[in-house]
Amino acid sequence: MWCAESRRHSRAKPAPDPIAGGNPVASAPKTLGPRLRRDDECASRSAFARLGVGLALSGALVACGFHLRGEVHYPFDTLYLNSPASQPLTTDLRRSLQGGASAQIVPSADQAQVILDITTVENNKQILSLSSGGKVSEFLLTKRVLFRVHDKDGNDWLPTAEVVVRRTYTYTDTEALAKEYEEQRLWLDMQDDAIQLIVRRLQSAKKPVA
Repeated sequence: MWCAESRRHSRAKPAPDPIAGGNPVASAPKTLGPRLRRDDECASRSAFARLGVGLALSGALVACGFHLRGEVHYPFDTLYLNSPASQPLTTDLRRSLQGGASAQIVPSADQAQVILDITTVENNKQILSLSSGGKVSEFLLTKRVLFRVHDKDGNDWLPTAEVVVRRTYTYTDTEALAKEYEEQRLWLDMQDDAIQLIVRRLQSAKKPVA
């Protein structure tokens, strides 16, 4: 299309210049607009082509079982979570164990290949430093969780283990409300980190030798 238009423009006779006595003068080429339009069209087609290839590759990876976040694989098939329902950690831990994991969470210990006991959950807050005026300037938050994995016969798949998560934050009386909100957010983040650490430890559990 563009080549045909270029030939038609090249064959057109230049218009006479009345000031120069009717002598023809070369006019500015008029093929710049079509060429730019065609370049834009080619660039757009190229961008769409790259996008299409990217989507096709993504689809192929998914079809082959590739997942960005991956499924969590455990050495056991079923698990019972033995943790107080009133414990805030219990709900989030159960949700994490159920989401994208190879093991099924069962409602009773009798149905489970292994039992996960959450034996201790401790939250501790202590003063880390004081200002020159003797006021608190920094706090240390510590979350400690003890757990054990065993079968119905009491054989350990994972002996009593501990995960500890710590955070520090500065404090000032003039921003007490904002600092209280920051502390609550830190506790939530620490709980998420503790759960991820527990999940990783569960993957290293080993079936006891008979």
